[in-house]
Amino acid sequence: MKKLAVLLFLGCNFLYSKPPVWSKTGHRTIGLVAEQHLKAKTKRALKKLLNGQSLAAVSTFADEIKADSTFRKFSAWHYVNIPPGQKYGEEPPSRYGDLIVGIEKCIAVAQDKESRAEDRVFYLKMLIHLIGDLHQPMHVGKLEDRGGNDIQIQWFDRGTNLHRLWDANMIDDYGMSYTELADKLPKISKKQIKAIQKGDVLDWVDESRDIADKVYESVEVGEKLYYRYRYVWWGTVENQLLKGGVRLAKVLNDLF
Repeated sequence: MKKLAVLLFLGCNFLYSKPPVWSKTGHRTIGLVAEQHLKAKTKRALKKLLNGQSLAAVSTFADEIKADSTFRKFSAWHYVNIPPGQKYGEEPPSRYGDLIVGIEKCIAVAQDKESRAEDRVFYLKMLIHLIGDLHQPMHVGKLEDRGGNDIQIQWFDRGTNLHRLWDANMIDDYGMSYTELADKLPKISKKQIKAIQKGDVLDWVDESRDIADKVYESVEVGEKLYYRYRYVWWGTVENQLLKGGVRLAKVLNDLF
């Protein structure tokens, strides 16, 4: 009974603690794109808080601290599960937090000039990462399959799962550095930037969940995926990376 309780606890609260998230390349791409859309005042504030580090450099911070059990309480911040047909908030939120709770907390601390400097820096780095996670569709996936972690598939004859495929396999196997990938993303106009930045975090979560629904329909358990899958879905990957960066810039510009 005790063993079962432990397993249930782990299953409910650290569902996505092990898999990578958008991979380092994905998160750094989002960070670099965001830097291209920051206001001068925001750049000055970030330079001071981050001690000159780029958004790309700190974008993987929230994954790196997972190696320290002290930060395990933040594991649930990397994802959110919303029951089909419902909106966020219609059901009581998890007492362990979720992606929305994490983003709201990070914004609150980072913008509070009365907070300790080290706290502002910590939550700012977390925020940069979580906005990236929000745009990985499987981080708004189903609770019952742990955001696609339990959907086993083959990727170029290598075992993986649907969550990891979107987190890392497609991006890392593309073979580009984050600077190359950022440069390859679609070029957008000021009008398109405004359209992407429209709405708020909850709107963006709904958008990611809509994509997740389609991603679930794109594979069958055990299916062998090759170039065609990447051909069909790579445009979506690029768009989500681009939107993640442009929206991260908006969040930071509003913050400072």
